[in-house]
Amino acid sequence: MTFGNLTFAHPWLLLLLALVPLMIVWYTMRYKRIKAPIHIPSNKMFGDNVHTLRHTLYHARFALRCIAVTLLVIALARPQSKLSREEMEIEGIDIVLAIDVSGSMKGEDFKPNRLEAAKEVAQNFIDGRHNDRIALVEFAGEAFTQTPLTIDHNVLSRQLAAMRTGLLEDGTAIGDGLATAINRIKESEAVSKVIILLTDGVNNHGSIDPETAAELAGEYGIRLYTIGVGSRGDVLYHDEYGRPFHARADLDEEMLTRMANCTDGGHYYRATDKNSLNDIFSQIDKIEKTRIDVTQYQQTKEEFKIFLLLALLALGLELLLRIDN
Repeated sequence: MTFGNLTFAHPWLLLLLALVPLMIVWYTMRYKRIKAPIHIPSNKMFGDNVHTLRHTLYHARFALRCIAVTLLVIALARPQSKLSREEMEIEGIDIVLAIDVSGSMKGEDFKPNRLEAAKEVAQNFIDGRHNDRIALVEFAGEAFTQTPLTIDHNVLSRQLAAMRTGLLEDGTAIGDGLATAINRIKESEAVSKVIILLTDGVNNHGSIDPETAAELAGEYGIRLYTIGVGSRGDVLYHDEYGRPFHARADLDEEMLTRMANCTDGGHYYRATDKNSLNDIFSQIDKIEKTRIDVTQYQQTKEEFKIFLLLALLALGLELLLRIDN
């Protein structure tokens, strides 16, 4: 049984409150029986002090007794107030999305192309992580932090939508991209720190070895998911004049696997089309939601003392009213 924030350890004892109306009925009947049936034409003969304070408060003694019984029953039922809070995911997971924006990401084996498909799937992933801080890093021949860790997903979505190829030096600096992502999250105090690195090429630029960067991620307690995108074989591209051509974009899956394995719980995924890429992000989304247990903290405070004190006070007042002056 709950009244607002008040609960009772023994709510069944509140049934004893039914004694109060029974007491009132008994008192009323008894009072009628003992009331003196004396009829006098006037009370002038008694002077002006017929109604003393004790006479005026005659029924107050019984009222105080009823109040005391009510408060004692409530105290016996052990009223308690409960303060509780729940640890939500907002305090659990920080995520960095590191996305390759090199020229090869314009491959059209994903519709409309690899980069746009990755952006759409990443946006769906962000939409499902309402309480997580997420950062965005893009890399090609160099790496750049597009958005630091933020809970403002509207800003994140705008920056993701603005991501495109050709703004950075071309090439694929996977090590630099990962190192930049690590710098964005290494100081985080989150229970779980995650980097999702998506690329379609081999490391051919940058000053940091990808596997060395992955080992560093492991030392910082960061979990790394690497995703290789691209179908096998020749891929359709269009040049700046709209002319079609085919090219093979190499993907170093062995290196990406070793990188993921450098971190606790890391994993490498291969996406050969948009549907498989969406499935990969869905898998990561489920994994990272089940890794953090929602813990509920509850503090119970006994509140019977105030009711017991008030009951004793009511009984004390009743006794005072019984004392003859």
